[in-house]
Amino acid sequence: MNSIPISVTSGKVFLLASLRAATFRVMGFILCVAVWGLRPGEGFGAEEAKIRVAHFATVTHAPALVARAKGHFEQEFQGTAQIDWKIFNAGPLAIEALFADEVDILYAGPNPAVNGYVRSKGEALRVLAGVASGGSAFVVRSGSGIERFEDIRAHRVASPQIGNSQDVVLRFLMHQKGLKPRHQGGDVELFHVGGGDQLIAMARGEVDAAWTVEPFVSRLVSEAGGRILLDEGQLWPGGQYATALLVVRRKFVQTHPAWVEQWVRGHVTIIDWMNEHLEEAKRLVNEELRRETGASLSTAYLDQCFNRITFTYEPMEFSVLQSAKRAETLGLLGREKVTLDQLYDLSFLNRVRNQVRAERAGHAHFD
Repeated sequence: MNSIPISVTSGKVFLLASLRAATFRVMGFILCVAVWGLRPGEGFGAEEAKIRVAHFATVTHAPALVARAKGHFEQEFQGTAQIDWKIFNAGPLAIEALFADEVDILYAGPNPAVNGYVRSKGEALRVLAGVASGGSAFVVRSGSGIERFEDIRAHRVASPQIGNSQDVVLRFLMHQKGLKPRHQGGDVELFHVGGGDQLIAMARGEVDAAWTVEPFVSRLVSEAGGRILLDEGQLWPGGQYATALLVVRRKFVQTHPAWVEQWVRGHVTIIDWMNEHLEEAKRLVNEELRRETGASLSTAYLDQCFNRITFTYEPMEFSVLQSAKRAETLGLLGREKVTLDQLYDLSFLNRVRNQVRAERAGHAHFD
């Protein structure tokens, strides 16, 4: 029991003060249990007994959605750590939470991860593995008159958020085509509109085109009279590029390397399971989307999303580093020269891969 500083040293006074303090602590605990609906032992205890995980309620983060729906990591860490899931709407906001030590593990797009790494001079985070490839496209409004990308002159074009992955590819393609935003002396009016707001804006004719990611690509086409002009896969060798990565707070790696490796192993397991059970994975994604957002996707939308997205733990370093170079060219990463030598820490993924190969080889030999 912690001592309480008092000016009177009488044993009776000290005992009374200690008993009162203990009583208040117990009453406080009981009140919290009553208010928050917690069972004793849940939501309390040392901070290191909790893993705080951020993701978005979007199909490109399906491995996180499926894992949460199945209680996958809760089972992996049962008796060791609680999993505290946090939902964000945009990568830059999630990176800010990581900076504030409010997040330990994060599912995020490549450009927010790179921005966070650069801003912290390599101190804040590391990329552990890939999550998803594909699912990003440039959608134009029917009747907008945009038949080629160059036709966006004098039109209103949207991306989810400045500096996010879709915003970077949009701006870089504009740069290649000699196009500039209006605020930089050009004649393309850029807006930053996310998620469902893109649907409303395009349906009302307030934007003529948007670079976005699933499920909003499919929804813009079906609900807002849009048409896919350009799939981002057309801009990458083999059509492979990262749209989501598994990121970790660097201090968390230093303090809990065993937990990080355990998470990576669980990440590999859930992606392998998804790719072997696609229909069940779609159902779980929809259930989790409904739980987190109050709305689910139609079967047609889910099918389109899964057709356009590949779920993979491959690091996809080439596309991430190339995207970082594009952001640097656009002046989105500051004025200092960017070095990304330690952006990735693949030691955990490599060990897990070797373990999985050995286990599979052992099973094959036994069979």
